Amino acid sequence: MENAVDVVVIGAGQAGLSAGYHLQRRGFVPLTRAATGDNTFVMLDGDVAPGGAWQHRWASLKMGTVNGIHELPGMPVPPADPVLAARDVLPPYFAAYEEQFQLDVQRPVTVVSVTREDDNPHGRLIVDTGADTYAARYVINATGTWNQPYLPFIPGAPTYAGRQLHVHDYVSRDEFVGKRVAIVGAGVSGVQLLDEIADVAAETLWFTRAEPVWLDESAFDTATRVAAIAGVEERVRQGRAPGSVVSVTGMLWSPWARSAERKGVLNARPMFTAIEPPGVRTRDGVLEPVDVILWATGFRPALAHIAPLKLRTPEGGIRVENGRSTDDPRLFLIDYGPSQSTVGANRAGRDAVRTIVAEAASVGATA
Repeated sequence: MENAVDVVVIGAGQAGLSAGYHLQRRGFVPLTRAATGDNTFVMLDGDVAPGGAWQHRWASLKMGTVNGIHELPGMPVPPADPVLAARDVLPPYFAAYEEQFQLDVQRPVTVVSVTREDDNPHGRLIVDTGADTYAARYVINATGTWNQPYLPFIPGAPTYAGRQLHVHDYVSRDEFVGKRVAIVGAGVSGVQLLDEIADVAAETLWFTRAEPVWLDESAFDTATRVAAIAGVEERVRQGRAPGSVVSVTGMLWSPWARSAERKGVLNARPMFTAIEPPGVRTRDGVLEPVDVILWATGFRPALAHIAPLKLRTPEGGIRVENGRSTDDPRLFLIDYGPSQSTVGANRAGRDAVRTIVAEAASVGATA
């Protein structure tokens, strides 16, 4: 069944809930409760429960050490003991938020595709879930990256006899007791899990694509952050792959980085060149036997469902300015590029709705 709706929000993590909140504030009504003449929206989320990616994080990611929590608009994060797992605190907060603001999130719903209704650039976008379709004036995409873990191509990877897993599938350090573990990646997760696993593993070997550049907290000031975000904004404006803020700014001396240094495991090795059944072949030709390879190599935007719109550039990205596709302005991409942070996601949701409301008012004024 096809449903006509003004706005479809895809994804109910931080960015999607921010968009839903601001749609409500601007007078939009969930399609399930709308009356004739209402401006309408619907929120579609692929998870079985509220909480976005937080519900999938590992248990050792505590409220006191998690990187970057910011409250959703209009409702503060409840006080929580710093030793509690983020996955036990934040999903209930998201659930309470959805209920308080009556966002009527539809789940579990997987969006199969987003296509154009016809060649009219002002026509509707068709959002297909396999069970239902929605004909939308605008689509706000907030699917983030959690469901798109990135694994780099390394020769010989399929021949490896040990276990390979991505941070996406990490549960706890208990899986690594007595193992010789190769950890790949210089991001926040890689360093945190290096520190954690080192307590139980027989040995950890840390591999990075480039030598980490470490910054004291004093160097990671507002100007540095603003410059890094501006760099990512320019990349997505040009249609290049967003990249990461860390790749621009360097690594902050976090508590777990200091801890790993004290344990003597914060020793970055150049990325290995091949994987063989017993382990990894280093750049200088040495075979290092390892039981497990843990890939802390980040994530990519989860955008397969919008592929039919053919917006991807030869540079590997989508041209986005101020959270909006420049090649199809009916589509907003939030939680993409510079808005891939909790603060950025909140602002991107708000700004997308402001733009939609302003355009609707302009069309009404000229009709």
